[in-house]
Amino acid sequence: MRFRQLLLCLVLIAAGTPVAALAQEMNGFDLKGSLIPSEQIHFGGPPKDGIPAIDSPKFASGEFAAFLRDDDAVLGIARGGVARAYPVRILNWHEVVNDRYGDEAVVVTFCPLCGTGVAFDARIDGRVLSFGVSGLLYNSDVLLYDRQTQSLWSQLLGQAISGPMKGQFLKMLPLTHTTWADWRARHSATLVLSPDTGQPRPYARDPYAGYASSGEIMFPVAFRSAGFHPKERVLGIKIGERAKAYPFVELGRTTGVVSDRIGDTELSIRFDRVASSATAYTADGRQFPAVVGYWFAWYAFNPKTAVFRAGDHPSPKRHP
Repeated sequence: MRFRQLLLCLVLIAAGTPVAALAQEMNGFDLKGSLIPSEQIHFGGPPKDGIPAIDSPKFASGEFAAFLRDDDAVLGIARGGVARAYPVRILNWHEVVNDRYGDEAVVVTFCPLCGTGVAFDARIDGRVLSFGVSGLLYNSDVLLYDRQTQSLWSQLLGQAISGPMKGQFLKMLPLTHTTWADWRARHSATLVLSPDTGQPRPYARDPYAGYASSGEIMFPVAFRSAGFHPKERVLGIKIGERAKAYPFVELGRTTGVVSDRIGDTELSIRFDRVASSATAYTADGRQFPAVVGYWFAWYAFNPKTAVFRAGDHPSPKRHP
């Protein structure tokens, strides 16, 4: 696919199309005035909607989710008394689920290249947006687009980087990246996204097998750090201009609970070794929106990030 796109560009250049004009459009998206230099936006391979979003998700009771193993990774959301699990084995093939929790529109996103699952309130100024997969990447991370305005949105920035919505931010929602067994134990009445998506895919097969253990980064990123393995998983938190990463390898050296402060915000970081899951909570016990993903991805977007080291913070007690 990338070869064909490159060939098309060469044909257009040969026909007299200015290179600058080609840089202003990619996969059918207008990049003029983008907040990101167009040369840092890359074709991921598939065309627009070549990775189909799930627009009418179906859910099954957790007790009937026989297609899942206990150690399968899921993204879990609990809102308004409703708990739902989104299996990564399904998200690998779709990357976007447009969902609703009562009257609230929510978009659940997952980038397999960055290992990042992020959920957003899908409303901007009261207007409900629905999202698809653009086929484009920035810092190896998926660029979404909204169907209402055709604006491009960066998952890890949570911001529209081109189009009529340029500069707008989506509100990140709390989400837990954990195992199916752990989520089910925490939420016995949970629902789970069904593989009946209307888009037949081999959900039992991992199209990214071996990627998480590889040191390879498939697409260019603006910043790289040798501090950890590129695919070391981290819990990333950003508050205003302050960013901090909590590498799982460091959290594994604690008792499982770390008290910390980012700016004026007190947080409790909870780490579950068995589920390989990390979450953040405020002083009043509310889950704080955070990102779990690969170290290279967090650093690419946050090169000035602070990094948690186990020896710098005492752990007050073991979290049950």
